Amino acid sequence: MTGSPAGALAALRAETAPIPPRRRRALLAALAKAVTDRAGDIVAAAEADYQGRSAIDTLLADVMLVAQAARRARRWLGWWSRPRPVLAPLAFQPALAWVEPVPKGVVGILAPWNYPVQLALWPLAEAIAAGNRVVLKPSEHTPRIASLLAELVEGALGRDVARVVQGDAQVAADFAAQPWDHLVFTGGTATGRAVMRAAAEHLTPLTLELGGKCPAIVLPGADLPRAARAILAAKAVNAGQTCVAPDTVLLLGHSEADFTAACRAAAAPLESAVLPRERPRQARLAAGGTALPGGVTLIADEHAEELFGPVLALRAMPDLDAVLGWLRAHPAPLAISLFGASRAERTAIAAGARAGAIVEERCLDHAAFPSLPFGGVGASGFGRYHGRAGFEAFSDWQARVRHGRFALSRLFDPPRAASRLALAWKLATGRGPKPRP
Repeated sequence: MTGSPAGALAALRAETAPIPPRRRRALLAALAKAVTDRAGDIVAAAEADYQGRSAIDTLLADVMLVAQAARRARRWLGWWSRPRPVLAPLAFQPALAWVEPVPKGVVGILAPWNYPVQLALWPLAEAIAAGNRVVLKPSEHTPRIASLLAELVEGALGRDVARVVQGDAQVAADFAAQPWDHLVFTGGTATGRAVMRAAAEHLTPLTLELGGKCPAIVLPGADLPRAARAILAAKAVNAGQTCVAPDTVLLLGHSEADFTAACRAAAAPLESAVLPRERPRQARLAAGGTALPGGVTLIADEHAEELFGPVLALRAMPDLDAVLGWLRAHPAPLAISLFGASRAERTAIAAGARAGAIVEERCLDHAAFPSLPFGGVGASGFGRYHGRAGFEAFSDWQARVRHGRFALSRLFDPPRAASRLALAWKLATGRGPKPRP
């Protein structure tokens, strides 16, 4: 079940028979069933890999969302895959023109450790819906989940459709360098750049889901206790190890002391642990900060790196221009969360900042919307999946034309009469015949 990336790619490339829509639906149903049937095993493996992970976090984020995505793709497959007519220009009529989604081929997926099932199988489900075959490389930092995914994926889908490659960082680098028909990577921005360099050798199309310092902006109109509860609730999920979790809180019209007090009142205990390999880094980031009763630590906004854990940076801002300046000075994040925004503030932030998403009065939740395209911009990545966006990302949109026997355009077929110059001039310029020299 381990194998090599090159061997897995070659084996699936040898499977030349297309996967018909009826079989795709059966595969998606089998994937959803396999995930829910093995829910207990997934919970146990995640708990062991993390040395303490909330069963609720695993059941909702890794089991439910994957099963939901597979079932939704199965339900909407017929609608997503329909040919879409295009109007032919008058000069080429009578003609029929349309675009038709066709599978790209073999999709490679490099999955991360923070949501090791969801971020492996959600894109896999939508790649299968689009008719592709898939090779998956789970994270080596969650080895029990990786082994379980190998059993689950190859058992439910068959080795003629999907294969799982396991291994360390060197295997991941080899994986990124293969000539996939599409490559999906979820992870950090620095590694994303390395993946993109490797993919460039083969001009491999990419979906990069990265991260960044996602800000939560608490504006003067915000209900401070409510905002603190929502921000801490997002930080509590998976111990803050979520790419769209708030990283930095920008406070406008509220002091850091008041926000800290609101956080103390709202704090709830973390139910998931930080992954063991991340604990030294989190301890360094939290040093000298204000530890809340629930396990989140508040620090000053002075770290350029993404925090990605139960640490939250605070910064008081003098005015909205300063907020916009902070947003422009930092790479575009996956999401910006707004609390208490007026219409004018909402408009100014949307116009003055780039982000994969802008959400109001909550953080994180939008990533679980099955039909909302998910992805970043700039340093937070590019490409979208989830729902129809995923099907379209993993399809090639083939142009199709069926010409009739006659058309005005045939007037310009060789040999061309001298009178055709005047007609071409009229069509190109919209003016009368070209003056004679």
